[in-house]
Amino acid sequence: MHVAVTERLIIRRLNTDDAPFILRLVNELSWLRHIGDKGVRTVGDAERYILNGPVMMYADMGFGLYLVTLKEQHEPIGICGLIKREALENVDLGFAFAADYWGKGYAYESAAATLAHGKTEFGLRTIVAIVATDNAACGRDPSSACGRPDWPPINPIPYHSPARDGHCSRHLPQRA
Repeated sequence: MHVAVTERLIIRRLNTDDAPFILRLVNELSWLRHIGDKGVRTVGDAERYILNGPVMMYADMGFGLYLVTLKEQHEPIGICGLIKREALENVDLGFAFAADYWGKGYAYESAAATLAHGKTEFGLRTIVAIVATDNAACGRDPSSACGRPDWPPINPIPYHSPARDGHCSRHLPQRA
């Protein structure tokens, strides 16, 4: 099921056919450093990760993490989606991309489409994002997190993952 189609990307629900890509993504050094080790070591582990995470959230909430693929090549490049975490009052925008696809605007493009999806399909008015302050890809200046100086400044929230310290959150603009 396609969630959104942008100029360059297709954003769709994950399924177990995506397990080989998820296995690679969750074991990239950047994922391990900024998100954490999910214990996914085999394609079977990746299938269980998909079923017990995104697919379960689709059933419970109607949304979850989505696969992001290049529109023309149908090549998976990352994930982006909406997550309801017990520790957060609001829904969280999360994304991760394979390192080969950083710096090309795919995170922003998929985030904007996902935010619009959250607003139009689920009526979400406030969506937050967790940003590791030591993530070089997100920049050292909190006001320009993830390379988007046009997004509002980051506001600290009381959420900490065992994978990292110094998280921040910000209200992201809703894009129609």
